[in-house]
Amino acid sequence: MDGKNRLTCMIFGRKIPCGNTNFHRGFCFMNTSDSNFFGTEKVSRILLKIAPPVMLAQLIQALYNIVDSLFVGKYSESGLTALSIIYPLQLLMIAIAVGTGVGINTAMAHYLGVHDEKKANEYGGIGTPLTLVLWVLFALICFLFMPAYARMSTDSPEVIKDVIVYGRIVCVFSIGLFTESIWTKILQANGDMRTPMIAQIVGALVNIVLDPLFIFGMFGLPKLGIAGAAIATVVGQIVAALIVMRKGFCKSPQLSVYPKGICFIYKLGIPNILMQSAYTFYILGLNLILATFSDQAVTALGLYYKWQSFFFIPLGALQTCIVPVISYNYASGQMDRCKKTLSTSLVGGMGLMFIGTLVFNLIPGQMLRVFTSDPQVIAIGTVGFHFVGISFIPMVTSLIFPVFFQAVGAAVKSSLLTVVRTMILFVPLEYLFSRLGLNYFWFTFPVTEVLTTLVGVFFYRRFMAQQK
Repeated sequence: MDGKNRLTCMIFGRKIPCGNTNFHRGFCFMNTSDSNFFGTEKVSRILLKIAPPVMLAQLIQALYNIVDSLFVGKYSESGLTALSIIYPLQLLMIAIAVGTGVGINTAMAHYLGVHDEKKANEYGGIGTPLTLVLWVLFALICFLFMPAYARMSTDSPEVIKDVIVYGRIVCVFSIGLFTESIWTKILQANGDMRTPMIAQIVGALVNIVLDPLFIFGMFGLPKLGIAGAAIATVVGQIVAALIVMRKGFCKSPQLSVYPKGICFIYKLGIPNILMQSAYTFYILGLNLILATFSDQAVTALGLYYKWQSFFFIPLGALQTCIVPVISYNYASGQMDRCKKTLSTSLVGGMGLMFIGTLVFNLIPGQMLRVFTSDPQVIAIGTVGFHFVGISFIPMVTSLIFPVFFQAVGAAVKSSLLTVVRTMILFVPLEYLFSRLGLNYFWFTFPVTEVLTTLVGVFFYRRFMAQQK
């Protein structure tokens, strides 16, 4: 390969050569024909070009979350509360599956970067057996402890029943989620972004179509209620997994490869698992504190996260898309373009999230009534939506800064910011504010985002000073 086309990429702070691969999430997966694109093209044009496919997949996922809750809410209020209670477990499931996938993805990227396809394929082959073991362990633990978790989260017998039914189905039959996460990361390591996007879209659409059929028993099907919603979810996940399986499944290597391979995978994937798990535990903490007030308060928080997934699509796309741009330019020594990418994403993100701030403050009642007619949920949620909406602007910086540090290989700073936000600030502050009353509980959101932003600015200034 000639000098003009030879690239270097960052993998957790290490520069490695990149050949004819693709560049995604800060790792080495980029066609050499695109080498000048990230390095010379106007930053705003780069983001406009690579963001739409990501936004489309996220839009479908957000619509699925909203539609899922809509149908469940029409069936029963207790079912809606159950979804809110199960949400942290679903996040934990995703953290384990995706974090393992990131480790495999990164290991493959490393060996593809040094043109060792045999070794890269070995790590891809470890993926399927490893994820099946993870799925069995997770499913078994959830099945056994789901009743205890339900009783810990609520005192309502009806909600407890719904939590057990829904939780056991989505956790025990989560094989689709686990395998799809691994096979998607394998495909991305080989430069295939299209197939995972199609899989996610098709899986979400299958879920949306099956929801009313299974929940309400349409077209002669039995009326399954909350169990129907859970079945629709796992079927959608399995369909998505089958789509990526054809290209993502790799032949298992010899057993002797597994011990060292698994250690390397988790050396790379643990930071991502820890970061994702932090969100699980902070939402669990929120739910437990709100449960001391009422189930309606828990439901209101759950409805916020449903709407949040929709309004955060542009921000989520920015988080995904700026990583390869910043990583590429950092590896090539173009710090000015790194700074430009960060500033463009912050300004653009704040402009877009301002729309969310307006919506959450102008029509919170109407948003809540989409899912529920419970006057208590609407009253609690209306107050909460006002305060949460205010937090959207500083939330842009508190979420973008960790991504920036991830992109430049500063994994410690990235993880620390996430931990500061979710565990050090959110959990203690939510407890302190809740002691003053339910309305004060919602102050947690804007205060946390502002403080996290200040810490992020401090880290950023120190990092940039070190680059001079």
